[in-house]
Amino acid sequence: MDDSRPVVRLLDIREAPLDVNEVLAAVEDASDGGVTLFVGAVRDHDHERPVSHLEYTAHPTALDRLREVAERVAAEHPVTALAAVHRVGHLAIGDLAVVVAAGASHRGEAFDASRALIDDLKATVPIWKHQVFTDGDDEWVGTP
Repeated sequence: MDDSRPVVRLLDIREAPLDVNEVLAAVEDASDGGVTLFVGAVRDHDHERPVSHLEYTAHPTALDRLREVAERVAAEHPVTALAAVHRVGHLAIGDLAVVVAAGASHRGEAFDASRALIDDLKATVPIWKHQVFTDGDDEWVGTP
């Protein structure tokens, strides 16, 4: 393992489409026996209602909060690398909304860290989803 590289290697909140390969490359480490990747995409339904599109909005502190989450996960799990990128703005069906990855010596450690990273991100980072249904109704998800 290259101890000179930081564990938290890529964090961002951006309007541009997300690239899975960028996230995987960020966590690449020769000492890893396991790398996990979670990709969250915009689905065409929610609660059995057809969805038209989503709009994500982030609070100005969202990136700082994401860093806090990633650093906490790095401190609590034996990982070599973590990365998380979330998209904001208008997202169509099939667009990638979030990509997280974790690298560790063993697969179980990578799975545990990846799950903690996505779950904590969704629970605590102030990024809000505005979901628009095909019938014109809408709802905000994850707002305080």
